Amino acid sequence: MNSLLASLYAIPVIVLLIWYLRARAARENAALQAMEEAVATSMLEPPTLHPVIDINKCVGCRSCVNACPEQHAHRVLGMIRGKARLVGPSNCIGHAACKAACPVDAIELVFGTERRGVDIPYVKPDFETNVPGIFIAGELGGMGLSRNAVEQGRQAMESIRQLDGLGQADRYDVIIVGAGPAGFSASLGAMKAGLRFVTVEQDSLGGTVAHFPRGKLVMTQPAELPIVGKMRFTKTTKEKLLGFWQGVEAKTQLIVSYEERVTGIDPAAGGDGFTVTTTKASYDTRAVLLTIGRRGTPRQLGVPGEEMSKVVYRLIDPEQYQGMQVLVVGGGDSALEAAHSIAEQPGTTVTLSYRSAAFTRAKAKNRDKVEALAAQGRLNVLLNSNVKEIHDNSVLIERDGKIAKVPNQAVIISAGGILPTGFLKEVGIDVETKYGTA
Repeated sequence: MNSLLASLYAIPVIVLLIWYLRARAARENAALQAMEEAVATSMLEPPTLHPVIDINKCVGCRSCVNACPEQHAHRVLGMIRGKARLVGPSNCIGHAACKAACPVDAIELVFGTERRGVDIPYVKPDFETNVPGIFIAGELGGMGLSRNAVEQGRQAMESIRQLDGLGQADRYDVIIVGAGPAGFSASLGAMKAGLRFVTVEQDSLGGTVAHFPRGKLVMTQPAELPIVGKMRFTKTTKEKLLGFWQGVEAKTQLIVSYEERVTGIDPAAGGDGFTVTTTKASYDTRAVLLTIGRRGTPRQLGVPGEEMSKVVYRLIDPEQYQGMQVLVVGGGDSALEAAHSIAEQPGTTVTLSYRSAAFTRAKAKNRDKVEALAAQGRLNVLLNSNVKEIHDNSVLIERDGKIAKVPNQAVIISAGGILPTGFLKEVGIDVETKYGTA
């Protein structure tokens, strides 16, 4: 009887154990496969902030794997021999949720790698730079994603409101540069605190998001927005997110000076504070908060014909290219998204030119779309190629030592941006190139 009872109890345990071991083996095989694919395709460079896992500290709890918001869409983290590993480095976009979830502090977040450096300005925990009174929040400081930017904008303004010398009638308390998520959040924080401030934006509301193609899906996470409260977006479109920002702008009566670019930040004569010069005005202020992002100025090719009106540096509406012969230049996500969204339009002929041998900086989903369209003959991919000249109805592209003349009516250059490193250094802000360091 006792042996029968023992068997009855043992059988479910054995079944569960077998199921667990098989599931673990399947997950490990998937992780190994993802790592092998990353090596085979040279997709080994994380594009931004990413985790470095100390396997000696890792206890194999999978908390980091489960916490990664990108895990279901792409293989980013995986378990190999009971330890967490970054198996898809190029798919990591810097959510940092893995570090927060680790119960044993086995994860360090770093910028850059041994091969690829990332310029990061010096910023203290309270978001002040080495120049007293100048603060940085958001993407410029290396922390991307809307949620992070919103939180940092709010926190930076909390630090600024603690400064001495606020409330003087002859100057502003703070000038906020940029109206992306960080600048918008900071502006609402300044309004809530009753500070005297001006927000200037060289482009339009939304920062980097405003430059996304129409209909692009945007991943974000809940965040606390001053005055408004919780932002509860998770996965939405560019238009819906911008519509939300515009609604908040109208409801709170926040005033942003658009199409106003900062040209200089100089120490104020005779004491603390600064004079901020823009294309429209000059402002005396106690503090400056930079939330200008890392997009910077679009990188140009420097080839004959680039000044033509048919050449642009971002895609807004793929439908405007229906029936046209289009060249997209670049190998990052923006280039691949532009190429496949235009290729999906009726009657288009799209060529994607990239100087390297693989799309090492793009997300897996974008690479997959490009590969699928190329296989269908709807997209012509030219790797290891360079644009040499742009003409009215054609472009000259060099590949393997040969020049090809490609019919063309529109050129979209998505070759990244020139970071505002020079501007930061002119202001006196220390900038460090990080090679795999925190």
